[in-house]
Amino acid sequence: MLRFIPIVILILAFFSCEESKEEKTPTRPNILFIMSDDHAYQAISAYDDRLLKTPNIDRIADEGMLFTNACVTNSICAPSRAVILSGKHSHLNGKIDNIFPFDTTQITFPQLLQADGYQTAMFGKLHFGNNPKGFDQFKILPGQGHYYNPHFITKDSGRVQVQGYVTDIITEMTLNWLKNERKEEQPFFLMYLHKAPHREWLPAKRHYTEFLNREFPEPETLFDDYSGRGRAARESEMNLLTHMNWAGDSKIPPEVMDELGIPQTAKWDKNAYNNNLGRMDSVQRADWDKMYAPMIEEFKKEYPGMTEEEKMKWRYQRYMQDYLGSIASVDEGVGDVLDYLKESGLDENTIVVYTSDQGFYLGEHGWFDKRFIYNESFKTPLLVKWPDVIKAGTKNNQMVQNLDFAQTFLEAAGIHAPSDMQGESLIPLFIGDTEGFRDAVYYHYYEYPSVHMVKRHYGFVNEDYKLAHFYYDIDEWELYDRKKDPNEMTNVYYDPAYAEIVKDLKVKLKEMRAYYKDSPELDSMYIQKYKDVTRWDK
Repeated sequence: MLRFIPIVILILAFFSCEESKEEKTPTRPNILFIMSDDHAYQAISAYDDRLLKTPNIDRIADEGMLFTNACVTNSICAPSRAVILSGKHSHLNGKIDNIFPFDTTQITFPQLLQADGYQTAMFGKLHFGNNPKGFDQFKILPGQGHYYNPHFITKDSGRVQVQGYVTDIITEMTLNWLKNERKEEQPFFLMYLHKAPHREWLPAKRHYTEFLNREFPEPETLFDDYSGRGRAARESEMNLLTHMNWAGDSKIPPEVMDELGIPQTAKWDKNAYNNNLGRMDSVQRADWDKMYAPMIEEFKKEYPGMTEEEKMKWRYQRYMQDYLGSIASVDEGVGDVLDYLKESGLDENTIVVYTSDQGFYLGEHGWFDKRFIYNESFKTPLLVKWPDVIKAGTKNNQMVQNLDFAQTFLEAAGIHAPSDMQGESLIPLFIGDTEGFRDAVYYHYYEYPSVHMVKRHYGFVNEDYKLAHFYYDIDEWELYDRKKDPNEMTNVYYDPAYAEIVKDLKVKLKEMRAYYKDSPELDSMYIQKYKDVTRWDK
């Protein structure tokens, strides 16, 4: 109990700040939750500046705390969001994958904030559901949404189409709400949720020139042959050369693919290109064609003579140009919102969080996408600032998860969290108190067989080791020494030198599954449900 005394004193002091009757700023903190989709920590310069500079996102770390070991419970879009909202692992909130619907009977933390006096709003990508609970205002993209001239599902006007670039539109909606709809007498909770940089990565016009003319450093594991790992890595379908779409992803027009004899890598490949670019108006399309035409013409000349290695290198550069170009607009939007908070004085009483729904592969191990328990997928960016609570420019190395947001925000608001939430409040970490915080986390991925064919697996991860069990159509174990093998190239599960470590971690994994109420019975139940819905026979 003694370790909680400083926290209680801090919170009581925070809420007891004297305020004149003329002042309308609420004493409870406002909360701005900024989340992008598939934004790899490798593409934030506060973590690593070799690929991209993100000066505005970095401001949050400069003025607050950078988490170096933040991770997710299930590295896939909609399940991650369900975990964040419910504060429960996927096996309890029911949203195990992108296929099953979210259980709307789940109590989410925005509902609790709203019921306790917070004004709540959501703008951008939710990914599931058309009527998010607990929000006074919302404008959300249907499903994945589109980069150009997107449709939105709105609370007040139904489904509408908005002309422009999606990242800019979401930023404008967020700023408009802050300036014109926010009630000064209430604290607010605002979700500012970007589609970018989700596949198929279409940058804004203003970033075409800069990124199409850049060359990016290759990851050292770009040509990984997976010889140090098991079937799960070898049988996945995330390779840049063999699985990334030529039209939809690399922006090679379908007619050029036909001319060069390049087959589709997926049945939606050419449709993705036509559907995405087909949303552009004549001016937008002319701008796009003008900038991308030289790249396409050069590709037509070079492709017939390219080796497989050269094709892989080309595809990596094409991927980075559009992926990182999409992030540039996100960083600008974050800067605009941070600037407004400062200009209006709201920054003094606002918790600002920047994160992603999971990590992402940027060519590491030859991959794109996510899903695996391996680092680039499992780890996620997390930057938090809270003036007068978090010391500026600090770092934290604890094993925190997206599971923790619900309880953190509820505690900051002075609201008791429901007993069935499974996360841990980050507030002790904000003030430097790490004693008693968890030293390991639990992970479980379900969506298989499906796109990318990443096998079902669960695992135990601490700062030193990562133990994973791949199951369903295989029964394989993997262990990685995170300190000696940071790129996770060699499975040491069968190495006699690690026998005692394996034995110890398997006991801890079993205990952790029981602690979080996961079990082999639930594994089997979800497999059968998945078969019933998808008709997969594997």
